[in-house]
Amino acid sequence: MTDQIGVIGAGAWGTTLAILLAQAERPVSLWTHSPEAAERLRHERTNARYLPGIVFPPNLRVVADRDELGEPHRLYVLATPSAHLRSTLRALAGALYPGVAMLSVVKGIEEGTHRRMSEIVAEELPGRRVAALSGPNLAREIAAGKPAGSVVASADPELAAELAEVLTSDHFRVYTNPDIVGVELAGALKNVVALAAGMVDGLGFGDSAKAGIITRGLAEMTRLGIAAGAHPLTFAGLAGVGDLIATCMSPLSRNRHAGQLIASGVPWPEARNQLVGVAEGIATVPGALDLASEHGVELPIAEQVRSVVFDRRPPLEAVATLMSRSTKDELGTLGELEGV
Repeated sequence: MTDQIGVIGAGAWGTTLAILLAQAERPVSLWTHSPEAAERLRHERTNARYLPGIVFPPNLRVVADRDELGEPHRLYVLATPSAHLRSTLRALAGALYPGVAMLSVVKGIEEGTHRRMSEIVAEELPGRRVAALSGPNLAREIAAGKPAGSVVASADPELAAELAEVLTSDHFRVYTNPDIVGVELAGALKNVVALAAGMVDGLGFGDSAKAGIITRGLAEMTRLGIAAGAHPLTFAGLAGVGDLIATCMSPLSRNRHAGQLIASGVPWPEARNQLVGVAEGIATVPGALDLASEHGVELPIAEQVRSVVFDRRPPLEAVATLMSRSTKDELGTLGELEGV
């Protein structure tokens, strides 16, 4: 079996994973849809836009030709923005080497279908083994060699174990989890909460308010996860509270930064142009609320994020709505946890 790994998507996270795999002496192809971008990355041997100063290992190959993805591969890593995953898979389906497992590192819920990313893969590439990677993984830190942990989830425990071994290095530790539903929903929903946390920062409300948003956001994530069939303890792990803390607190978080800009008075279309990369929480909000509606679950924070971002509701009004909600039993709002 070949050891070749194809990383599809040359954003910050896709490039970081390609670098990690190449540093582990694995043959890696980093695919970008733009021949011009591929030529620039090949010439400069760094991704100056997303990871300035991080030099590519010599064995990291940059490609833009579909045919090069058709060579024998061991694994494909999917690292495109969530809004483009389905169209990318459709464009590449005929070119990908047959039978190879797919690892989604994309965090989102598709608008219109409220599909998780592994569900999109299953629909577009039926019969492929699928896994998902998620965790408190800030690309700039990990590409710079700082230690981090993550979790790979799959309904196929052998695949999860294989991928954990492939991805683990001396500064990147990967755990396994059979709960792909929970891992994917946690990774997607925490971006919505991070938008709200950024809005708290933009409004200057302080750390007490931010801690409240993070905690109640975790409760929303857990409620929806349980209703969708996830294991509640997944939300207490790396893909849940771990990723939530990193994304809500770090100045490197695009979603936190987007929320901060919006709350400071910058409309989303303008804020988008000030970000380096994609704030996945924006695209996730509609699908998350549709999924919540399907399962009869309330997501009050996500609802207010949608009203601020898409309806241009003043952030202070959204805060007033959250603060004026009727009082509830804190433990009762977490969902049915009996027996766990």
